[in-house]
Amino acid sequence: MYSFIARQPILDLNQSVVAYELLFRDGESNCFPDIDPDQATSNILSNNHLTLGVENITNNLPAYINFHSNTLINDFPSFLDPSTVVIEILEDVPASDALLSACKQLSEKGYILALDDHDFDPKWQRFFPYINLLKIDVLQHSMLAISKFIRTINNSKITLLAEKVETAQQFEQTKLLGFTLFQGYFFAKPEMLKQKKVTSTKQKILELVGHASCEQLNFDTMGEIFSSDPGLTYKLLRFINNPCYGRSQEITSLKHALIYLGDIELKKFIALLALADLNHNKPTEIIRLSLIRAKFCEQISLLQKNQENPPKAFLTGILSFIDGILDHTLATLLNILPVHADIKQALMTNDNYLAHYLNLAKSIEMGHWQASDLLIEQLALTHEQCFIAHTKAITWADEMLQD
Repeated sequence: MYSFIARQPILDLNQSVVAYELLFRDGESNCFPDIDPDQATSNILSNNHLTLGVENITNNLPAYINFHSNTLINDFPSFLDPSTVVIEILEDVPASDALLSACKQLSEKGYILALDDHDFDPKWQRFFPYINLLKIDVLQHSMLAISKFIRTINNSKITLLAEKVETAQQFEQTKLLGFTLFQGYFFAKPEMLKQKKVTSTKQKILELVGHASCEQLNFDTMGEIFSSDPGLTYKLLRFINNPCYGRSQEITSLKHALIYLGDIELKKFIALLALADLNHNKPTEIIRLSLIRAKFCEQISLLQKNQENPPKAFLTGILSFIDGILDHTLATLLNILPVHADIKQALMTNDNYLAHYLNLAKSIEMGHWQASDLLIEQLALTHEQCFIAHTKAITWADEMLQD
């Protein structure tokens, strides 16, 4: 299953691309679907930013993303790096006190705010101290009307962006009026992109929504739900890996990730998932194998004398197929996940204690019994212990996928 997104370039006076606007799509037809605008924004963030990162879609240029009033008031943009996005406020949202307060807070955090399809309505005047950019549709307004409005702004801090520029004449006219950014079919139509989605089961999302509604979160229970789905685990780690939480933190277990994130941000993350992911299909066999490996590695870790961090072993197993799930190289994915160095070493270089657990899981999985025997001896285990651990792992994985 793939996620679809269109990007349209935004250019400067020299017609150099300086940013992209991201536009949600639900298929290859390159048309905006008839869905709630909050859900469209959530799909862009969940299926694209939480997969590889918006910066990979825009070639490290700023991304202009539409936000409706609910997502702004509920502070959804706060997990995005202010240096990588421009928050577009849709033209049809109510200019409420709550929205004004949200814009003030986002501006104070360093976000660039834009009013999309600005219609010159005086109700937006009080927002101007927090607005950095006005997008004006040159097909909707005459050049005379635009010129008159610009003279009333009297705010040198606001940048003007001309939308729907379709001719060379419109480009030249808007330049004379003081526009410095441009977007439209004269330069380029939206370009369709698609990438492999990270799927999550409806049941798990609904369980998380139920837990998120509680006043006090049970991190142990929620950790068990996340542990049953590699896609959820991956998105959780991507959500954490942004400047708001500090990229230096090395996550060692799912419970560690949940506690580190905290109640408020975790509830925000679950809301984002719920909006975007509840229509996904059930997991495939690759998900089942990820779960088996994860549980098996955890069981083997428990059998070791020093019990080398079972949650870390579990995380190693569940991420061992993440390149296959997302159709991207393992090196690319591990580079954007804040997991512990031991886990990265196990998955990339295959030469530490976690790698031994994972290699044993793979050998049993593929029926390579000679390799299995060597690893069983190296880990000071018995064949019976491995058989029991593998049986438990299969049973647990199947139970998780039957929910």
